[in-house]
Amino acid sequence: MSTPTKVEFAVKMTCQSCVAAVKNSLRDIDGVQGVDVDLQNERVVVTSTLPTAKVQSLLESSGRSVLVRGQGPVATAASVGAQHLGAAVAIMLGRSGVTGLARFTQVEDDKCILEGTVDGLSPGKHGIHIHEYGDISQGCESVGDHFNPYQRPHGPPEAEDRHVGDLGNVEADASGRAIFRLEEKVVKVWDVIGRTIVVDGVEDDYSPAYKSTVRVACGIIARSAGLFENDKKVCACTGRTMWQEKEDLSAPAPQSAPMTSSL
Repeated sequence: MSTPTKVEFAVKMTCQSCVAAVKNSLRDIDGVQGVDVDLQNERVVVTSTLPTAKVQSLLESSGRSVLVRGQGPVATAASVGAQHLGAAVAIMLGRSGVTGLARFTQVEDDKCILEGTVDGLSPGKHGIHIHEYGDISQGCESVGDHFNPYQRPHGPPEAEDRHVGDLGNVEADASGRAIFRLEEKVVKVWDVIGRTIVVDGVEDDYSPAYKSTVRVACGIIARSAGLFENDKKVCACTGRTMWQEKEDLSAPAPQSAPMTSSL
């Protein structure tokens, strides 16, 4: 059975009808186990087994702007208060417009939820791995080999004896988008912060000879906020609100200065 997590969203709301629209967007959705809406603080906390991208898309279907603010475990009888064990995020950039985002949430000492999206892939399966170095000075080619602190053989994610960085495959649909959610027993957030997550251009066949030689996107894994740890509403650098910053990021780049990446 999938392990639920809590994700905190900032949702642009001004009235009770906004609250009703937000709740209706998640009503009767398989995988959504709870929704807590705080109008005053423009906060929605969702308990779910769905990838965050899917929950965000559902919230946006209400017609509101939505940002992810933090993530964490769900309180249980065995873990009253759901102590925050760590969270991380990686923004992936790469060849031919491949982009992605991965989120890590440590929900138990021996369980990490890894989920995210990758866009711009060729349809089909693509290997995904954590690599040993957080060095992208030469793009995805300078991140080293798979993270393998115990010197084990390469293998599938369900194997007991495999690289810590062996996460298996994500599968892109006909549009080139892969949405994934994995439950990892050997990945620890505190061990992978500062390393790099890489998406390959080919399927990982789990053979001992497999190497990540065709790397289409990568991103350094950085610490991110847990639940209620990010209360920023105005950027200290620019003075712009989080909603203005979101509009800036969503705006297309000027034709005279196209955005490029060295990855």
